[in-house]
Amino acid sequence: MFGGLGVASGIAVSSLMAEQILGSPDLAGLANTAQVLGAALLSIPAARLMAARGRRVGLVTAYLTGIVGAALAIAAGVLSSFPLLLVATTLFGASTTANNQARYAATDLAKPDHRGRALSVVVWATTVGAVLGPNLVAPAGRLAQALGLPPLSGAFLFSLLGFLVAAALLFIRMRPDPLLMARQVAVDAGETERTHGSVRRGLHVIRQNPLAMLGIGAVAIGHTVMVSVMVMTPLHMDHGGAELRLIGLVISVHVFGMFAFAPVMGWLVDRVGGRRVVVGGAAILLIASLISSRAPEGWSGGLVAGLFLLGVGWSATFVAGSTLLTAAVAQHERPGVQGASDLVMGLCAGLGGALSGVVVGVWGYPMLCVIAAVLSVALVLRAAWPRADISVR
Repeated sequence: MFGGLGVASGIAVSSLMAEQILGSPDLAGLANTAQVLGAALLSIPAARLMAARGRRVGLVTAYLTGIVGAALAIAAGVLSSFPLLLVATTLFGASTTANNQARYAATDLAKPDHRGRALSVVVWATTVGAVLGPNLVAPAGRLAQALGLPPLSGAFLFSLLGFLVAAALLFIRMRPDPLLMARQVAVDAGETERTHGSVRRGLHVIRQNPLAMLGIGAVAIGHTVMVSVMVMTPLHMDHGGAELRLIGLVISVHVFGMFAFAPVMGWLVDRVGGRRVVVGGAAILLIASLISSRAPEGWSGGLVAGLFLLGVGWSATFVAGSTLLTAAVAQHERPGVQGASDLVMGLCAGLGGALSGVVVGVWGYPMLCVIAAVLSVALVLRAAWPRADISVR
C-alpha cells in the first residue's frame, strides 16, 4: 500500500517536471523511461540479494534506494537540473522493483492451485496507495510551496515518506522470511539444488520453457503497452488545458483499474488458466488503446474510459503472466527467473516509454495509441494460438 502510494505520486509528475525543466515535451518522457529502466536494471542485484538473504533484505534495500531517488528528484526540481532528474528517477525505479518483487513473495509458500490468488492479493493491496498517490499531487504542491520548493517537488516528498514506511514495515514485520522458509521446505522434501539469483541463468531457463516464455511475453508486452500510453497521457491532457487536479484524477482511475481487480484476475487464473486470462487481458488492452486514440487533448470521458481499461488489461496480463512464469519453473530457479522477467519487462517498457515521447512529438498521441493496439493484437495471437508444448492453462 505505502509503496504503491510512493510510486504513483512520483510517476504522476515526473514527465511534467521534465517538461517544465526542459521547456519542451519532446524529451519529457525520458523521466518516466529512466524510472522504468531503473526498475529493470535494479532487478538484477535485487534478485541476487533475495536469493542470498531472502525477500525481506532485498525488498527493504530496494525501498531505501527509492528513498534516495525521491530525495534527488526534489533536488532536481529545486536546481532545474534535467540530468539530475534522470539519475533521480533511475534510482526511484528501485521502489518499483520492490513493488514488483513483493508479488512473488506471496507465491513462495502458496499451494499450486491458489498461486494466482495469492499473487493477486499483493497486487490488489497496492490499490489504496496507488489510487491515492496521484490525487495527492495538488495538496503536495501546496505543501511544497509552503516549504519553499517547486510545486511538482511535493509529490516526491510523499513518495519519500511512503517508501520509508514500507521499508520499516517489511523490516519489522516480515518474519519469518517466506523465500527462506520455502527453500527449507524444498530441502526437507528432498530437493538439493542450490537456489540462485542469476538473471542470466534465469533467461536461459525461460528460453528452454515455452510456458515460461508465454508468461514473460505477457508481462513484457502488457507492461510496454500500458507504460507507453500512460506516461504520455498527462502531457496530452496538459496540452489541452486540463488542470493538474483532473490529470491526477485520470491517472488515479487508471491505477484503480490496474490494481483493484487483481483478485478477480487471480481467481480466473486459478479457475480457467493463465493462457486464457492473457488472451482476455490483451483484448482489453486493444480496446483501451483504440478508445484512447480517439480522445481529444485535455479532459474527456473517452480518455477516462480508455485509461481505466488500459489498467484492467494490464492487470490481467500482469497477474496471469507472473503466475504462469512462477508455475513453469522449479523453486530453486524462481528468484533468477523472476528477476529476469522484471528485467525484460522493464527494458521493453523503458524502450516504449522512450519512443513514446518521440512518437507523440512527431505524429501525435493518437498514433502512439495505434501502435499500442498493434502490440496488443500480437499478444492476443501469441497467447490464443495453442502449441503442443504449451499447457492449455
